[in-house]
Amino acid sequence: MAGLNGHRPTTSAADLAPSIAGLPSIYCREVLQSSLLLLGKIGGNDYNHPFFAGQSIEEIQQYVSPVIGAIASFIKELIELGAVTLMVPGNLPIGCSSSYLTLFKGSNKEEYDPETGCLTWLNKFAEYHNELLRNELNLIQQLHPHATIIYADYYNAAMQLYRSPKKFGFTRGALSACCGGGGSYNYNPSVLCGIPPSTVSGEPSLYVNWDGLHLTEAAYRWIFRGLFEGPYTIPQINTLCGSRALSA
Repeated sequence: MAGLNGHRPTTSAADLAPSIAGLPSIYCREVLQSSLLLLGKIGGNDYNHPFFAGQSIEEIQQYVSPVIGAIASFIKELIELGAVTLMVPGNLPIGCSSSYLTLFKGSNKEEYDPETGCLTWLNKFAEYHNELLRNELNLIQQLHPHATIIYADYYNAAMQLYRSPKKFGFTRGALSACCGGGGSYNYNPSVLCGIPPSTVSGEPSLYVNWDGLHLTEAAYRWIFRGLFEGPYTIPQINTLCGSRALSA
């Protein structure tokens, strides 16, 4: 689903359902009805590619509505196929990503959040995507009251790590990549992680960021806990554990 750039995916939910369920099509509806489906973080590459290609924020904002439309279409298809419990994640705070911090590094201090060091305008873009996504999920929920549609707030689950990295054990900080080719944030687009002469720390669990684009396993573990044990889903998933949707 990544890399849509505003276009509908060529693969539909109906095409993917048998492989998702791992069973012949005849059993798909039963499996979908008894499963919690987590959609992939759709929209990441739809924005990464044009940002890295130098397109303006105004141009890229025009992609948001088509991306949300593609997500909504996929959700509706899954519901028609029998899905009743779906978790749909929002986008992460890209203004805290080592790659974006490197690409848009500047001397204007007003562009940076003084608490985290993240680029405020990029995080506002991620918040804009997430706001439109939540509005669309509310509309789909109204159309399908029998289904449970859960918004996974990846943004705020991750922001707690950027605001207080040491509290969560990230003593090497939140913004510098664990594996990279040097620079202020240890990210070099010409020397990516795994390509000599890039270097990697032997203690990735002390970092939030892995390679400039992805987080470390330790960071994702805290995000998971924030979703399944904490307050970062709407509705909160721990309040649904006894419901029909999650007890099947």
